[in-house]
Amino acid sequence: MTRQADHREVERDLLRDGWSRCGAGDWAVALRSPDGTAAARISPFDPTGPYSAALYVQAAHTRQVPVLFEHRRLAGGGDLQIMEWLRPVPEDETAGFQRAVADRAAHTADLADIVRRIHEQARRELPWCGPLDHNPANVMRTADGRLVVMDLFYADGPNLYATAATNPDLVAARIPETRRRYMTEIPLATSGPWPDEDRERIRAALAAADARRR
Repeated sequence: MTRQADHREVERDLLRDGWSRCGAGDWAVALRSPDGTAAARISPFDPTGPYSAALYVQAAHTRQVPVLFEHRRLAGGGDLQIMEWLRPVPEDETAGFQRAVADRAAHTADLADIVRRIHEQARRELPWCGPLDHNPANVMRTADGRLVVMDLFYADGPNLYATAATNPDLVAARIPETRRRYMTEIPLATSGPWPDEDRERIRAALAAADARRR
């Protein structure tokens, strides 16, 4: 396929190849590979996806981030990440690891420096980029027992979506339509539900703003 696929097509193709749905968050759904060794994170709209992928690549030598097998931007602003399969971690271990990164402890200093550098870049380049995400679920364990961090960067969803509802022209001016076409299709599995009528209201407001810009 030469054209860029969207999130629906990617999920459909993975399911056809034997992957199975295994979870959903606010921004993405997760699928597990047939052999159980890999996970696919598929988001309809994720401006910070490239920054997370950059973290996994640049901090790979620390072995404190997941192994990233593939990263692909999807049509309409979506994002696909395929990485090693991870397991949840007890909260006491999560807190200790997050504290070590925040304090730049000796064994996490390289990781902390890379996180800070990439986050500063994201804050410069992305409108509505949020602070670092300290959700305990962002620390997980690999099959070989390593603790890793993931999903540290995120868009400030409440502010972004409130602005889309009240000032869609500002969102249209700062984020091109090709990078937010499916922004009303994020799962919101944790913070939701998100009523269909509210989604449609934002879609219509942004479409009208795009038309005004044209």
